[in-house]
Amino acid sequence: MTKKKKKESWKEKRRQAAIKHQKALEAERLRREREPKKSKGSSRRKALAVLFVFLICLPIGVYAVWQMNGTADKGSSSSNIVLLKTTMGDIKIELYNDMPITTGNFKNLVEQGVYDGTIFHRVIDGFMIQGGDASVKGITVPTIPDELPNKHSNDREWVAMAKTSEPNSATSQFYINLENNSEDLDSNYSVFGKVIEGMDVVDTIGKVETDTNNNNMPLLDVEIIKAELIE
Repeated sequence: MTKKKKKESWKEKRRQAAIKHQKALEAERLRREREPKKSKGSSRRKALAVLFVFLICLPIGVYAVWQMNGTADKGSSSSNIVLLKTTMGDIKIELYNDMPITTGNFKNLVEQGVYDGTIFHRVIDGFMIQGGDASVKGITVPTIPDELPNKHSNDREWVAMAKTSEPNSATSQFYINLENNSEDLDSNYSVFGKVIEGMDVVDTIGKVETDTNNNNMPLLDVEIIKAELIE
């Protein structure tokens, strides 16, 4: 092989090597471009999974914190008798431990003084009297789960949690049945207590004059002056 041909062969080899090197660099560049996208997509999926779990657990966590909070220490009293001192007389209610969520919530609210100064804001003669709206005091109470099916019935003297038409929407409002309402109410409203003294006071409240155009609100306030747990 002549020197000229050797030189041309060497140049060709160098050119081929340069092309090969360039292709390798291009392949590496493409690989690096793909990797961040894959990592970003994976991170996004992980973030969405964490968010999903957070949203599922949030209501449970809020209720758990509410139960464990120092202002909602359900273990601070072993008594299950609540005395409602109203502007029309005293009402004693016995709470039932077989409705632990509802009874625990009610006891917590009593111990916090949430019911003090609230009114019976909805009264329907022959049906029920309803009170305990904490929102009028600027207090937001977390919702609690329904305890259904009921272990007790919405009969006369029995106490249950009021709520919206949505499941698990009870907060602080409660009602006392003036008549037997189990057929209409048992499937939706958790019954957790019973009036053991003062049903005559409940009946008197049930007879007050109300504004039928304003959700049956009494024309004169019937106030819960003080709610307390007694032995």
